[in-house]
Amino acid sequence: MFSIGDLSRRAGVKVPTIRYYEQMGLIAAPDRTEGNQRRYEKTDLDRLTFIRHARDLGFPIEAIRELLTLSRHPEEPCARADTIAKVQLDEVREKIAKLRKLEDELARIVTQCNHHTVGQCYVIQSLADHGLCEGEH
Repeated sequence: MFSIGDLSRRAGVKVPTIRYYEQMGLIAAPDRTEGNQRRYEKTDLDRLTFIRHARDLGFPIEAIRELLTLSRHPEEPCARADTIAKVQLDEVREKIAKLRKLEDELARIVTQCNHHTVGQCYVIQSLADHGLCEGEH
């Protein structure tokens, strides 16, 4: 049995996050001691580790909820889990493409600055006038 602090340390998740996951229904509310302390099982640690890893990979809460539901049926085909992961991969690739555009535009803006005065600063001017940007970002 683990206290919430112990569970937090073992899973690498902050205590308020554990409470949030309980409120969201991702983790069942644990049994409590006579002193009203939460007591977690190894299965709670495993579930929390799963959730943390999924969050690290950027999965939204609803996708994690569905993956947790799927994980309770190991005999079922994994097509739905594959689809959820592919959707997440597409979203990550889209974010990367946007970040690359941002990187290119910021690099262009920085190289345009002559390092004179703020009144002549291309960084300040381009932030004030979106028309100075080369493209949408």
